[in-house]
Amino acid sequence: MSWSRLIRFEDEDGKICFGEPDIQTSEELSAPEDGLLYAYELSGSSPFDLSPERGARKKVKSLQGILKPSDVPIIKCVGLNYIKHIKEGGRNPPPYPSIFIKPSACVASYNEDIPIPKLAQNDQCDYEGELSIVIGKTGKNISKEDTLDYIAGYVSSNDVSARKWQRDPAFAGGVPQWCFSKGFDKYAPLGPMLVSPKVVGAADNLDLQTYVNGEIRQSSNTSDLLFGVREIVSFISQGTTLEKGTVIMTGTPAGVAMGMKPEPKYLKDGDVVEVEIEQLGSTRNRMAFEK
Repeated sequence: MSWSRLIRFEDEDGKICFGEPDIQTSEELSAPEDGLLYAYELSGSSPFDLSPERGARKKVKSLQGILKPSDVPIIKCVGLNYIKHIKEGGRNPPPYPSIFIKPSACVASYNEDIPIPKLAQNDQCDYEGELSIVIGKTGKNISKEDTLDYIAGYVSSNDVSARKWQRDPAFAGGVPQWCFSKGFDKYAPLGPMLVSPKVVGAADNLDLQTYVNGEIRQSSNTSDLLFGVREIVSFISQGTTLEKGTVIMTGTPAGVAMGMKPEPKYLKDGDVVEVEIEQLGSTRNRMAFEK
């Protein structure tokens, strides 16, 4: 990719554009409210086919979600990938990455409400703050040494989950299942900015925090990942074509509601979950229980 950081934004004329923000830190993304955020427009119809030449420097009126469902062929997810989270659940580390999938309809903007369907409410709605990888070039059987060449960038994300449908035998049966319980519409808010490996390398030393209504629930660093970015991308691509636009959610650290003692603190209607990752910005989404 020709850019280091990428946003999708509305300019002062109401046009939706892609552009490289004129910033030094992710904290500056809040500047649209003050009229202080600018970006250099990049022409193209998707994040993966943009012109390498910078266009005009434009004032950002509002930030938009960086990825749409139509940009993402599939979301591949890694379960049980933070060492402390594995211990939190009383499990043994897996020998290889444990993979499940979410459909592209899970993609949501970094700031929109997340609709929680009726069957996924009632003491089971959970958050999982995660680093996500966005693939920028289709590949297969990718070596660990070459993985960064296939990555467009990274985003902060939330793997919203319905725990009864994931683990309760009365709902999931005898074997825990992951795809249905985590695959409802808009259950993967992403963004607000794609950050290239040119800025953060293999994203292996980034602080991650998750807040619920301002209360910190998760606080970790991507250095605690059991399988890092290089291992994950290489493993998932073995024998399987990894398509451009694929999002890979890399797993969540300790501190999810399900693991809280003595009682889980599951999400309720109206709760706001914020996932902040160093240099990547934050997702901030309200849980909206459907009536």
